[in-house]
Amino acid sequence: MAPAAKRAGAALQREEWGDTTCPLLFIQLNQLFSTPAGLEWRETARWIKFEEKVEDGGERWSMPHVPVLRLHSLFQLRMCLQKGTMLLDLDAPSFKEIIDNALSGQLEEAELQPELKERLAALLLQQPRHQPTKSLLWRLAELSLSPCQGKAEPRAQLSETPLKEQLRNRFKKKIPPGAEAAHVAVGEVEFLEKPFTAFIRLRRGVALGSLAEVTLPSRFLFILLGPQAKVKAYHEVGRAMATLLTDELFQRVARQAEHREDLITGMEAFLDELTVLPPGKWDPSARIPPPSSPHRRTTVHPLDRQSHGNGDMAAAGARAGLGNPCSREELERTGRLFGGLLQDIRRKAPWYGSDFSDALHPQCLSAVLYIYLVTVTNAITFGGMLGDATANMQGVLESFLGTAFAGSIFCLFSGQPLTILSSTGPVLVFERLLFSFSQDHSLDYLEFRLWIGLWVAFFGVVLVATEASHLVQYFTRFTEEGFCALISLIFIYDSLKKMLSLADTFPINWQYRLDNVTSYSCVCNLSSPGEPKQLSAGNDTPLPSSLPPAALAGLSRTQCLGRGGHLLGTSCQYVPDVTLVSFLLFGGTFLSCTALKRFRSSRYFPVGVRKLVSDFAIILASLASCAVDAALGLETPKLLVPSELKPTNPVRGWIISPFRANPWWVCLVSAVPAVLVTILIFMDQQITAVILNRREYKLQKGAGFHLDLLCVSLLMVVTSATGLPWYVSATVISLAHMESLKKESTTSAPGEHPEFLGIREQRLTGLAVFILTGVSVFMAPILKHIPMPVLYGVFLHMGVAALNSIQLTDRVRLLLMPAKHQPDLPYLHHVPLHRVHLFTVIQLLCLALLWVLKSTMAAIIFPVMLLALVGIRKGLERIFSLHDLSWLDSLLPETARKEAQGKQPGKQESDGEDAELMHRQGPEINISVN
Repeated sequence: MAPAAKRAGAALQREEWGDTTCPLLFIQLNQLFSTPAGLEWRETARWIKFEEKVEDGGERWSMPHVPVLRLHSLFQLRMCLQKGTMLLDLDAPSFKEIIDNALSGQLEEAELQPELKERLAALLLQQPRHQPTKSLLWRLAELSLSPCQGKAEPRAQLSETPLKEQLRNRFKKKIPPGAEAAHVAVGEVEFLEKPFTAFIRLRRGVALGSLAEVTLPSRFLFILLGPQAKVKAYHEVGRAMATLLTDELFQRVARQAEHREDLITGMEAFLDELTVLPPGKWDPSARIPPPSSPHRRTTVHPLDRQSHGNGDMAAAGARAGLGNPCSREELERTGRLFGGLLQDIRRKAPWYGSDFSDALHPQCLSAVLYIYLVTVTNAITFGGMLGDATANMQGVLESFLGTAFAGSIFCLFSGQPLTILSSTGPVLVFERLLFSFSQDHSLDYLEFRLWIGLWVAFFGVVLVATEASHLVQYFTRFTEEGFCALISLIFIYDSLKKMLSLADTFPINWQYRLDNVTSYSCVCNLSSPGEPKQLSAGNDTPLPSSLPPAALAGLSRTQCLGRGGHLLGTSCQYVPDVTLVSFLLFGGTFLSCTALKRFRSSRYFPVGVRKLVSDFAIILASLASCAVDAALGLETPKLLVPSELKPTNPVRGWIISPFRANPWWVCLVSAVPAVLVTILIFMDQQITAVILNRREYKLQKGAGFHLDLLCVSLLMVVTSATGLPWYVSATVISLAHMESLKKESTTSAPGEHPEFLGIREQRLTGLAVFILTGVSVFMAPILKHIPMPVLYGVFLHMGVAALNSIQLTDRVRLLLMPAKHQPDLPYLHHVPLHRVHLFTVIQLLCLALLWVLKSTMAAIIFPVMLLALVGIRKGLERIFSLHDLSWLDSLLPETARKEAQGKQPGKQESDGEDAELMHRQGPEINISVN
């Protein structure tokens, strides 16, 4: 390897390990134009990460696009770098001194005459005409003042201080802090007989007055001036130089280069990865839009790279560990009782104060309103289901109080306060089975449930003491997607089931005909009137024992039937079209939620307006739907204003006695079902915790797997003793909470999506949600006017959004697509299609089995089946190669360790190749609910 290549590789290696920083470059291309007043510099293009050019007419900037270069211009640029002037680490405070050094630093064979140097210096020191990004008000002001303004003097000298147009340029907001500027100047000059080329790197960033479009410290300059050449020759070389500087690896080499050869080596590395499109196969004038996820180049010099086959298990192990939390310190075994719990407390204690101060942001307010609506919907829905399943031993009131109490305690003391506790589908299934078993065997349901809850709390504390949360490293994508898909399907199924039940209560009037309206009537017939009953027409006034025929028409349906009469007429069975309007509200809410989520990332309106509308529109829509409910009498939440907060079922009290109705041996027998509930709680809680603490969320305050499990276990004692529902982490709602608190960069380069900065980690939003949920018990007069179809629509949206965000859904779509129409997914590059389909089918079979177990009497073994998913995943290693599993799933910990230890010592590894494969693998699970 050449010494220059070694130096460039060393520079890249230092950069990769974080020894140096590489600020983003704003690159401006100035081109020389001939005008009647003389030569003039004009800004024709600019780059940050993508190219923007001034459109013909000079009135607007083009859309950002991927620059397309001519191969010949790159060869010409390489020749310019080889033969032109090169000044590295120049220490000059002004642009004039930079130009003087460049003109005096030429090689002897290319040195210009003194008079040519003076003319060239005067030309380079002229003020360029910028094309600033202007606001609408600025443009209107220019139009109104244009008759009064004269033409700008093209030969004005460069100003040492920024111009007003630079200070007012709105484009500065698009440039991230810490960025620097690079200048490329090209053009044709008649008085030169041979080209003048100079590449200059300043030792430190220097503000060069009015040279740049925006006020930034400048670092690089490239100048190419020469005699008349082919059309656009100099322009294309200037574009090539600017594009080269936007390349991350070349820019790093350019910052670290010590000699000309280093810079040439960096360009050779760029050319080595260049892709050439043959002429005639595509339109070179077409602009390629920026990709949604740009490919990151490797940081190893091409000469160092070794070829690796698809079976390289070192890279597979790296990919497997990318999203797997098994290497996190939160899951490292200490070997001491409660050692993991104590580490969680030590880790989270320093952040406790900031968990409240970090919530002082407007984004948290919108998150509270959104998650509050979702939590109330969940409490109403699952409270109603629990009431139906337990004869109102647990109802909507208990659901509200339990959610408020358990959620508030969890947010105050848990390790991951972003988690939202809620009743879940699997827990509801167990409650239904437990109540049926108690009824069949003449057992007191709440007392039996109390002992089960106490045993579950005991087993949970034992799991915390033995650091059993270490086992979550075995929850790979296979297990997570199966569980997440099941919860999402429960959300979808329950919302649709509730809506379809409206058709039984309020059947649609298929036989109604508008033309027959005159024949529709309904009267009360008292053929055998008995003794008058104490009926009321609304004012508690007893009805007379006998009524004249005219008064019979004024009787209500209830009054008529109460007096022993019956209804006669063709319209007596008429039911309003509540079902039709309910489905319109249900579908409208779902479509509105979907449209608002897409609107958040659309191109209309500023980012702040889009976020505000998408965050609050669902709330406003729910309030607006109250008017529809008042007009049509739709189904609304069954909420009563509690005067004394009495339980829904008057038979029970708020404190459940452990020894009241059941035999003494029930406290021992209840340990058996408690084992199943413990497995269910552990799987439900920890799978959700693993998903929430994925590395792609960039959480800074750490997780608390052991502390979270302890909180859930201790809450089981309180909720069981008071007869409140059992609570565990709700996967879908927790992910919705996370997504509503995403932080993104306020500045982003044109054509680039805002950078995801992490999650606003704090405890206040969850605490506020659960406090509002508790207060909602007294807000029944308001909440009962929100139609249930609106809440079911939000329910459906959350389930569909969560289901669409897992890889399993993408692979299911592949089953229905011909190969030529399939998307270009990374795992399709490395795994045969039939193996991908086989993996998908196995996952679907497991999901179907989970659904069947949940929906039948065999649901008692449902928790065991959740645990069996880990065993099934282990068995897949007999069907699939480890290479295939590394792309479709993640390797299990012991397999990854064996593969890492079994690498041949003499084999050369390519860390850059592994890093590239890790990047292409992407995150394990990225659920977006908003």
